[in-house]
Amino acid sequence: MSRPTRAPGRLARYGFGTAEGDGGARAADLLGPEGLGLWRPAEQEPVDEAAAELLAALSRAADPDLALRQLHRIVEAEGRTPAGSAGGRTSPGGAEGRATEGSAESPLLADLHNDPGLRRRLIAVLGASSALGDHLVAHPEHYRALRTAPDGLAPTAEGRLEPTDGGNPVAALRTAYRLALLRIAAADLTGGRGLEQTMAALSALADATLSAAYEIAVAELAEGTERPRLAVVAMGKCGGGELNYVSDVDVIFVAAEDADLSAATLVATRLIYICGLVAWPVDAALRPEGSRGPLVRTLASHLAYYRRWARTWEFQALLKARPAAGDLPLAQEWIDQLAPLVWRAAERPEAVEDVRAMRRRIIDHIPPKELEREIKRGPGGLRDIEFAVQLLQLVHGRGDETLRAPGTIPALRALVAGGYVGRADGEALLRGYRFLRSVEHRLQLQGLRRTHTVPAEPGALRWLAAALGFTAAPGRSAVESFRAEWVTHATEVRRLHAKLLYRPLLESVARVPADGLRLTPEAARNRLEILGFADPAGALRHLQALTGGVSRTAAIQRTLLPVLLDEFADAPEPDRGLLNYRKVSDKLGSTPWYLRLLRDGGPVARRLARVLALSRYVADLLARDPEALRLLAEENELAPRAPEVLREGFLAAAARHSDPVEATSAVRALRRRELVRVACADVLCRAGALAPSPTRADGAKRAPGLSDITEVGTALADVTDATLAAALRAAQASQPAPPGLRFAVIGMGRLGGYESNYLSDADVLFVYDPPPGTSESAASAAAHAVAEELRRLLGVPAPDPPLGVDADLRPEGRQGPLVRSLAAYAAYYARWSRVWEAQALLRARFVCGNAELGAEFEAMIDPVRYPADGLTREQVVEIRRIKARVETERLPRGADPATHTKLGRGGLADVEWAVQLVQLRHAGAIPALRGTRTLDALAAAERAGLIDPADAAEMAAGWALAAQVRNALMLVRGRAGDQLPRHGVELAGVARLLGRDDPGEFLDEYLRTGRRSRAAAERVLDA
Repeated sequence: MSRPTRAPGRLARYGFGTAEGDGGARAADLLGPEGLGLWRPAEQEPVDEAAAELLAALSRAADPDLALRQLHRIVEAEGRTPAGSAGGRTSPGGAEGRATEGSAESPLLADLHNDPGLRRRLIAVLGASSALGDHLVAHPEHYRALRTAPDGLAPTAEGRLEPTDGGNPVAALRTAYRLALLRIAAADLTGGRGLEQTMAALSALADATLSAAYEIAVAELAEGTERPRLAVVAMGKCGGGELNYVSDVDVIFVAAEDADLSAATLVATRLIYICGLVAWPVDAALRPEGSRGPLVRTLASHLAYYRRWARTWEFQALLKARPAAGDLPLAQEWIDQLAPLVWRAAERPEAVEDVRAMRRRIIDHIPPKELEREIKRGPGGLRDIEFAVQLLQLVHGRGDETLRAPGTIPALRALVAGGYVGRADGEALLRGYRFLRSVEHRLQLQGLRRTHTVPAEPGALRWLAAALGFTAAPGRSAVESFRAEWVTHATEVRRLHAKLLYRPLLESVARVPADGLRLTPEAARNRLEILGFADPAGALRHLQALTGGVSRTAAIQRTLLPVLLDEFADAPEPDRGLLNYRKVSDKLGSTPWYLRLLRDGGPVARRLARVLALSRYVADLLARDPEALRLLAEENELAPRAPEVLREGFLAAAARHSDPVEATSAVRALRRRELVRVACADVLCRAGALAPSPTRADGAKRAPGLSDITEVGTALADVTDATLAAALRAAQASQPAPPGLRFAVIGMGRLGGYESNYLSDADVLFVYDPPPGTSESAASAAAHAVAEELRRLLGVPAPDPPLGVDADLRPEGRQGPLVRSLAAYAAYYARWSRVWEAQALLRARFVCGNAELGAEFEAMIDPVRYPADGLTREQVVEIRRIKARVETERLPRGADPATHTKLGRGGLADVEWAVQLVQLRHAGAIPALRGTRTLDALAAAERAGLIDPADAAEMAAGWALAAQVRNALMLVRGRAGDQLPRHGVELAGVARLLGRDDPGEFLDEYLRTGRRSRAAAERVLDA
């Protein structure tokens, strides 16, 4: 055959030749005079307007070359059949170039010219599906199923089977199935149906096919066989109404009675065979015992199995169960009978982890070379979305029936509407699901074969991108645009899958009985009584205030509160925890991030419940600064800040304000936030899975929270140091001073020893050094003004926790001047200092101000607090006398000396006085003893052989426990207190805070530790 002159370059503009790589040469043959007769090679143009319209339609196909080849084959086939030649219409090619015999009188080409809707639908199918094209080649007359109706509407594509002629019912069913599938594909490809409508239509088609196959199978039963009561229950994607083009259809067969089993099994077996011939494989492997179990069971047998043997994944599969064919009332009865078991499955201890493990196993079974191209089972694929949605359904659907939807999209929408999934997260998952399912549909439609893997070949990728509607843009091809969107969706799906599937709140909700999730008034009142609320009626009012109404906020609260109530119930005063939670919610309930953080922020909700229930101190702080609860979301946010970071941040905050009061207010707000950080870490450090585990700079995990009491003291002292430094900067800026005046703040007492507690004042000394040429009086007045301004600024009434600045440990106490020069301090200590003042100086250290002056002060007092010759006998006796007097006079009236943490037996004072006596006697000769921290000095004394190791251990245990209890008392009460009660909720709260279960046993432990510590301290004091 001679090849006429043609213009493949012009045809390439229509998109022909891209797949063939021939620039349109093959298309020229098929379109030319010896083909369809639509193209004039000589003129390099379509033969007429009708041909131009058809070429334009072909150019819009996903694969113009494939569409053209398929159209040419159908026209040829049409010409070979009597039905094809009966139409008697002339080709659009006219007489200019005679077409082939098959196309000369093609009804198809004539219909394509006269029916734009048909043209659009048929060409879209031919360009997207070689399998449907092959079907039309075999049955050319079937294109008429895509004709526009006389009323101008597109053919219906709802998944209904249209009756067809034919003696063989299976063959007729196959034809009817393919015609229905053809209409669905055409509507899908031309925008006549959205994804959800397409999935619904495919599922309806599956139902109709199952029903037709069922009736065929029943009709084939031996004569005289009674029709069995057999239900076909759709499972998987078909059950969820989200079937794709090519998929196994999962079903479970249910017989009514034992008498039905024999005939029902014959029907089920034949149905599977028929559907395999007609459409797709029917998979009954989700039945009890899988492929090893009987194909058909009775309803009673099913119930017995699920009640006793079913595993979590089997209940997960039942989420999508739906009557499909056969005895539909029986199918619905089966579903209704199993529903209570499904909605209790999540209460199994292992249920949540079972679902997670199943998802991991699916990924593990994907061949490595396909892992990144798998849109169904791979990471970031459809299974990630489905498993996350189904687990949330299992857990939350027990108490919320709106979540009991079999389909993924309806269930996800219900989860968003109910507040279980954030709006933004839900929309991202919906977008990802629609995109991935669209990719899956196009991949399967091409060859009508089961596949979920994005091709790696460039040509196949170009076709897929075009089939999905991607086009080239400046600087980016259609394939690159497709890949970019795929990666975006997969990354987001993977992130949200991990966020939702591994949400810590899920285990907590799953542990709550189903009745506890339905917070109806009567059920809530009963549950509150069981949980130990002292005032169930009052607690119920709080619950109604939090969950009343139909707002999204109320819906999320209804999800959170069952879990939070369990956390509150673990505390000695559940009512207080709920009240505190309501206060915080009232302040932040309308803030968009608040409830979203509690729902999605890992352990935030349970952490918040614990701190609100156990610590009035933290609750008060959060009431003043509720946004601080964001700290509970990040592990590293619950680690104390480094001293230099604190100081820089506080100084920067003060520097942003010219007014000293405003500057100090900003500093105090930062201090409040840091107190929340430290207090929350302290409360949570013994909370098991809720304990924060921050990461060090080297990537290693640190110990949970603030498990060591010395860490708490150091963290609080660092916060106080930074606060004093910033307040001093503001005070100096507002008080004029002679140039060169040096001023420093010296920490004393617990501040100097890095042993601060939550309500400690800042014990300090103020020291200055006048510049040369300045009178002492002028320098003293300026320094005094700075010190007074510092105290005033930190004492201004404010909602923040107060920080008292106490200078009573200065020489001469309150009768002495507030500020002294370095020389005046040296003169006083050289001439007038008493042994108790030397003892107080053991904890003195520079805090802020002029660092050189601070170092000079420390060097000046070293000979006083570390006497080279130790102490005289009289001085030792004086220290013992003062200690006895302090115990007698300062112990509050009526206080129990056995449980007073500060002045009681074996408490803080006993250990500190004993250690300080050792320091005064021996630090002049042993430099290792020269430290301000009690436990460090105790350890040094033990290493130096000055204290027996057993005594040192008892004293360290006594001091640490007393310090922990003192802090715990402040956290529990919200106010200062040194007395550990012997009974009541405060004792229980302290015990719970410190990780003890039995308050009585904890009290015994404290008394025992105190007695031993007291005995050891007395031995050291008497040595």
